[in-house]
Amino acid sequence: MMAGVSTIAGQIVVITAAYFIGAFPHLLLLARVHRLSTAGDLHIALWQKAGPRWGLLATSIDVLKGIITIVIARHLGFDAGTVVISALAVTCGQMWPVFKRFDGEKGNTTGFGAAVALAAVPTLVSLIPVFTAIGLKAARAIRLKDIPSNERFKTGAGQSATLPLGVALAFLVLPLIAEALGEPPEIVNGFAALFGLIMLRRLTAGLFRDLASGASRWKIFWYRLLLDRPVIHP
Repeated sequence: MMAGVSTIAGQIVVITAAYFIGAFPHLLLLARVHRLSTAGDLHIALWQKAGPRWGLLATSIDVLKGIITIVIARHLGFDAGTVVISALAVTCGQMWPVFKRFDGEKGNTTGFGAAVALAAVPTLVSLIPVFTAIGLKAARAIRLKDIPSNERFKTGAGQSATLPLGVALAFLVLPLIAEALGEPPEIVNGFAALFGLIMLRRLTAGLFRDLASGASRWKIFWYRLLLDRPVIHP
């Protein structure tokens, strides 16, 4: 009985710790270092206003949050189910961080970090549409003629439907690829849950502003689900 209590307590501790790893406010800290507004998408703000190096640093830390969480949980000897729940917890921490009034980022970077640590091959295969979308956006930025070359990758080529669609597709096919490659049921089900969480965050982030705008409910739904953007910008 005592061993059972100890195990349950350990699971609660590691899952809670995973949430706080995801919620650690490194984006807020970096934004304040550069005296940027802490409202909105801080990945984009750091990339465009502080520069691509800072944007890449912020994104890399998010990815590492997911990887480190899984490495720690496995190193401590927790079962596969607890490790998978920890992956979901660290992603939730990034999306709904207590340090930012439960209004954080979209979970994509930390989610992919956790996923690649759980099952590298299925995750890397699922990322093909994401890498394709990034390549297309980079090629579009290179072709811009009216923006100096040193500013092209900072400002990008404007909003694109390709990248959010690529990310959604990657999370959608991830559990299917994991199943096809013979991953354990815990990981397959965890990837399916991860897709659900990512879509839930897309749909609900700043939702009341869109609903109050009077825009079509279907337009709001599809803009958020597929394009990962609100109808009404803050």
